Amino acid sequence: MRYAVIIEWAETNYSAYVPDLPGCVSVGDTLEEVTRISARRSRDIWRSAGGRRSDPAPRTRAIEVEVVLDAA
Repeated sequence: MRYAVIIEWAETNYSAYVPDLPGCVSVGDTLEEVTRISARRSRDIWRSAGGRRSDPAPRTRAIEVEVVLDAA
């Protein structure tokens, strides 16, 4: 299952969260670090909630939309 991960620059580090997995938040000094931590935390949160490899993952409800704003 694929999940959306929202990553934001927070002035001194990166912050990330997964909207479909409540409690799945992470911070990191680099984009690579916060991405790696988010993936690991997503797996850990799923397993701590009772998820096993044979269980279906929660269905994603997030919808990804890219918006381009005019500079005008």
